[in-house]
Amino acid sequence: MSTIRSDSVCPICGKTAYIQYADLYDDRYGFPDTFGLHHCPSCGHRYIAGSFEPDFLRKLYTDYYPRSSYDLAAHRPHQAIGKLKAWLTGARALAFRWVPKDVRVLDIGCGFGETLGYHRARGCDVYGVEADENILRVAERCGYNVHAGLFDPSLYEADFFDYVTMDQVIEHVNDPVETLRGVEKVLKPGGTLVLSTPNAEGLGARILGHRWVNWHIPYHQHFFSRASMLAAAEKAGLELSSSRSITHAAWLYYQWVHLLTRPDPGIASSFWSPGARNSISTKICIKLLRLTHYSLFNHIVARIVDVFGRGDNRIFILRKKLSL
Repeated sequence: MSTIRSDSVCPICGKTAYIQYADLYDDRYGFPDTFGLHHCPSCGHRYIAGSFEPDFLRKLYTDYYPRSSYDLAAHRPHQAIGKLKAWLTGARALAFRWVPKDVRVLDIGCGFGETLGYHRARGCDVYGVEADENILRVAERCGYNVHAGLFDPSLYEADFFDYVTMDQVIEHVNDPVETLRGVEKVLKPGGTLVLSTPNAEGLGARILGHRWVNWHIPYHQHFFSRASMLAAAEKAGLELSSSRSITHAAWLYYQWVHLLTRPDPGIASSFWSPGARNSISTKICIKLLRLTHYSLFNHIVARIVDVFGRGDNRIFILRKKLSL
């Protein structure tokens, strides 16, 4: 289980951090507990003041995340899209969209495997890692090369991958610096790590406070600023090549519906939980929000906010140093 930490030392820079929120909870899937979020004013890092054991994490993702209810027959790999659509929708908020053709790539946190099929169709030699053991159903059916469990660099050769991606993953890990060190080991010299992660310095988090959809507690443990990612990368022997705000327009739609359906602590959300039912009035409101999304309102807002670096999502590109 989790062990609440009594100290307030930033796990990235080692400076003093302070409680920002003391009572965040799982407002998607109803995990029954509350958690404290610390903020480090020195490097801007935010983190849950707790340590989670591997067995606890496996149970959390397997029992509470809803992939066990996914229809295997409905599995479809992601598809390539045009540049204009990618810009308008914010599709490059997804780390896998930055991977070129015909490379060897490891997707850490590959979810239900849609990215694995996407990369394979583009000539890549692709590997996956996923903590949710439901991925094994997909891997067996589609022939994907997947490790079910936590990322373990010892399972791969050193200097093996051209690209490693972590799409909405780095915020989930107990020790992000140690994870980055593991990635550095398996990347080829000059290889690239692409990270996408929620931007807690964005406008959404600042305005909505506790109700920001991307706190996603306790699944999200870390929230990086540019400064804290730079510090973490340096500790891991990686170089931060670029950092930018790119937010998928669908995230704004999810935020509005989340505000409408956000449950009390210990209760699963009627929006995020498969098979849950909403009242007639809530259904009508969700349909209106969907129509607003189709009008491209969310797309325009996301593009404007990203211009100022204040969108809900951040893309970090890190590279392994070339050998001397």
